[in-house]
Amino acid sequence: MPVNTVDPSMELIRRMASGDKAAFEAFYDAYASLAYTMAFRILASRPEAEDLLQEVFLEAWRRAGNYDPKRGRPEAWLITITRSRAIDRVRSLRRKERGKVSLDQEGHENLAQSEAPDMENLGLKITLKGVLAGLGGIHREVLELAYFEGYTQT
Repeated sequence: MPVNTVDPSMELIRRMASGDKAAFEAFYDAYASLAYTMAFRILASRPEAEDLLQEVFLEAWRRAGNYDPKRGRPEAWLITITRSRAIDRVRSLRRKERGKVSLDQEGHENLAQSEAPDMENLGLKITLKGVLAGLGGIHREVLELAYFEGYTQT
């Protein structure tokens, strides 16, 4: 008779959805380094990545009840949240920087932006190279499925 095993990470999310703080701590301990690595690769700033990490896990806590195991593994779900929030942060930081540009510098800023690569695609390429090189096992598989096979979890 087959044994019905539940994926421990999915069980943590289920428990988080019911308000189990110990499950949240265990989930954080298991996946904080993965999320931080991705955030840092996109943001290239330790303080920004650390701040984003808090936002990502707060969102995971709040949205745990919406997690759908049919749409992907917990790691892919968390990486998708991290990537989305990091890209949002990059865009926000770019808007703030543009707001600081004086009127006589606007032409130079527009020229630099038109010659710059698309931040989302560049960030994704840098992130994938760095993260995949340092990961193995299930974490690498999750990223490959998310970005090369099109699987998502939101």
